[in-house]
Amino acid sequence: MQLSKGQLAPDFSLFNSEKTKISLADFKGKNLVILFFPQAFTGVCTTELCSVRDSLNAYTSLNAEVVGISVDSIFTLAKFKEEQSYNFPLLSDFNKEISQAYGAFYDEFVFDMKGVSRRAAFVVDADGIVQYAEVLESAGDQPNFDAIKTTLAELA
Repeated sequence: MQLSKGQLAPDFSLFNSEKTKISLADFKGKNLVILFFPQAFTGVCTTELCSVRDSLNAYTSLNAEVVGISVDSIFTLAKFKEEQSYNFPLLSDFNKEISQAYGAFYDEFVFDMKGVSRRAAFVVDADGIVQYAEVLESAGDQPNFDAIKTTLAELA
């Protein structure tokens, strides 16, 4: 099931790369940008998350936090975050439940890999309602960051 604007965002509780459990409820009262990405250390994922890293002030000025979610382990995500100096949490959906709950999931991916997060972006408002939902068919595409920022500006 793919989420759409106006739906209640599925709750989550996932470990971040610092081994701390992070839940959707931790962001109550703030807008949250959730970025699902297929795999750490791949070219498109690195480009996507580096662009967010480099413009994080634009999100925080719009009362928004950002998290990245993939099915990579917390250990892989920790190394990825360290190497790229990401300034926002990376969460491990190692059990693949949250990617599926958000409709951001490839049953089959490249090289016969099964169960990988699909590249997707969601804006969840301060009340936990999805205000923007974009699930991309091609892992080579990037989310529409201008549309994400426009949505956040409308919520400010």
